[in-house]
Amino acid sequence: MSILSSVKDCFVPIHKKGYPFLLSGIAATIGLAFLSTHLFWVALTITIWVGYFFRDPQRTTPIADGIVVAPAEGRVSMITEIAPPPELGLTNEPMLRISVFMSIFDCHINRMPVSGTISRIAYKPGKFFNAELDKASDHNERNGLVVETPYGKIAVVQIAGLIARRIEHWVSENQHLEAGDRFGLIRFGSRLDVYLPLGTPLNVSVGQFAVVGETVLAHLNDRTNTGHFKTS
Repeated sequence: MSILSSVKDCFVPIHKKGYPFLLSGIAATIGLAFLSTHLFWVALTITIWVGYFFRDPQRTTPIADGIVVAPAEGRVSMITEIAPPPELGLTNEPMLRISVFMSIFDCHINRMPVSGTISRIAYKPGKFFNAELDKASDHNERNGLVVETPYGKIAVVQIAGLIARRIEHWVSENQHLEAGDRFGLIRFGSRLDVYLPLGTPLNVSVGQFAVVGETVLAHLNDRTNTGHFKTS
């Protein structure tokens, strides 16, 4: 049993949302194997990548009051002060926005940046500009979650990208979640914006790589507690 457990631990789990795509890829790969060796290898490569895309690795989320963890895995592409999307019903005044860009090779499972209760979910259809562009926040298809925390309201917005054509979330309004809990994904390649109160102390800089559910982006208060961690 210890050997089987060791072998199992070597493989990163695939999220259940990826099973239909993976099974379709396997079926296509088997079918093409009878038609063309070249097509077989192309299909096999794509199928392996699909499994890699939907990977859902274990993450260890720090437990501390007021921390904001990365809701996505990828590069911190922008940090700016700007008003949040109007459909969120937050404010017309600027908030601190941290953007994390996910390439097609990054883990795409999205996790809650803070602990709190979801008070609003707002979807807005739109275009599919490159998610790294600043205008993507205004013009691209997006889905926003407003979260009530002891430190005020914050928001996390899923933004579709150039290749992405599907935003998913698995949560509902009035649901309480902890920082690091899974709440959705975007297929394929995209960006997440986190809106925080102005003056929130930052813990990252532009260009830094963020690990979803682990990297602390900011602190909503001045207290820190690095002695405990949550594994999920």
